[in-house]
Amino acid sequence: MFGYNVMPDRIEAGTLLCAVAGSGGKLTLKKVVPEHLTPILHKLEECGCTLDIRKDSIKLEAPKRLNNIEIKTMPYPGFPTDMQSIFAGMLGTAKGTSIIIENIFENRYKYVNELRKMGAKITVEGKICVIKGARKLYGAKVSATDLRGGASLIVAGVNGKGKTEINEAKYILRGYEDLDKKLNSLGAKIMLKKI
Repeated sequence: MFGYNVMPDRIEAGTLLCAVAGSGGKLTLKKVVPEHLTPILHKLEECGCTLDIRKDSIKLEAPKRLNNIEIKTMPYPGFPTDMQSIFAGMLGTAKGTSIIIENIFENRYKYVNELRKMGAKITVEGKICVIKGARKLYGAKVSATDLRGGASLIVAGVNGKGKTEINEAKYILRGYEDLDKKLNSLGAKIMLKKI
């Protein structure tokens, strides 16, 4: 008889870490493979987060306000393209100016206009995204344009002031299992509307 364990989802783990880091919180993630998250963890440390990395767990403690960073997406084992939008949602209130360079896919910045509705100061030129950290992001009515862009709106919304309503949540729900419940267990207040 053969057994098989499904490996943990590194993008979901990264999303949870970013949501907590953006709010200046603390989190211990268990049952993860830290080696799969190496570039994400390095960038979180550059942002000023303190990490305690064990064999199958990661403890994160974030500062009140993150430092600005530069990200360049690369094929595995480099920084994952699926995490750049999530980092953008987190970096909306970081100190100074952060830069994201998307080297994998074109048109990966569809979520930017939605983050602007929340007060993010973001400009895009070609494959370069420049984020000037705002003091605060604010709740707004926004729409998920795709899976990871939708996740960036959740990260920004959880850390913003006021209520954020995300339309087209179907994009987010197809890529995350019980993300609302997981974030609510960490102190967020997310409610899914039944359609």
